Amino acid sequence: WVANRDTPVTTSTANLTLSSNGSLILLDGKQDVIWSAGEDFTSNKCHAELSDTGNFVVVDDVSRTNIWQSFEHLGNTLLPQSSLTYDLPQDKKRVLTSWKNDTDPSPGEFTLEITAQFPSQQLLKRGSVPYSRSGPWARTRFSGIDGWDESFVSPFSLVQDVANGTGTFSYSTLRNYNLSYLTVTSEGQIKIYWYNGKRWLHHFTAPENSCDFYGACGPFGYCVRSTTPRCRCLKGFVPKSDEEWRKRNWTSGCVRRTRLSCQANSSTRTQGRDTDVFDRMTNVKTPDLHQFASFLNEEQCYEGCLGNCSCTAFAYISGI
Repeated sequence: WVANRDTPVTTSTANLTLSSNGSLILLDGKQDVIWSAGEDFTSNKCHAELSDTGNFVVVDDVSRTNIWQSFEHLGNTLLPQSSLTYDLPQDKKRVLTSWKNDTDPSPGEFTLEITAQFPSQQLLKRGSVPYSRSGPWARTRFSGIDGWDESFVSPFSLVQDVANGTGTFSYSTLRNYNLSYLTVTSEGQIKIYWYNGKRWLHHFTAPENSCDFYGACGPFGYCVRSTTPRCRCLKGFVPKSDEEWRKRNWTSGCVRRTRLSCQANSSTRTQGRDTDVFDRMTNVKTPDLHQFASFLNEEQCYEGCLGNCSCTAFAYISGI
């Protein structure tokens, strides 16, 4: 964690201190303020300490409460007991921001956040543009991440208060994850490391394949890791531009070959050849702009989507 990411110390000496009102400030050799916590505290009796969790805190000596903490001002790393958050009423987000490069801690191109949709998903952005996403949260895991199936013992938790517009994605101290961390690299990868008592071991990376990039095959296209070319159109769709696809430029995606015969108020299952049907797909993420609906089982989900002309696909995921 680096406090003064935007304003490096350029002199040979510097001093980190607490002001008379308890604000944490960094001074250069000329006693000019390089960085401050940006908050004035009413406490005039406090101290700063680095906790065993890695949280740098300012503690009120009277109440013994934290009046400022680095876990609320994240850098590029998430430690156990820290969290990503969003607060819609306050228009605030707590995100991770990559370093510019391995030796320059100033803010880089990539940020990691949790979205305010329900269920939430992790969104990695390059500037303001989506770069990769995790798929929606399903009880203990993000449903679109390889290897995070229902048997995965996750060190993470997600709590959303839809009514109040808030959400918190937390990193727990489960099992051996106590000595671990999640980081966003300057190259735009999310990585998890854990310590085995001797060295730091790499545990997870995303995105790890070009198919993991956001919108890799455009609208109504899907990516196949094991084939070349890697992009294909969904069943019933064709490339929007054959010329672009021949050049392996898939961003324009696909368009429907035949219009749907959706009749929302009729019995669509008895319309013979005009019946709309769903094509089952596996190993794909749910669409980015998914909408949550409460159904008791997959059959109800099927019928609910089939009877709604604006619903073009559905997923029934255990845990959501």
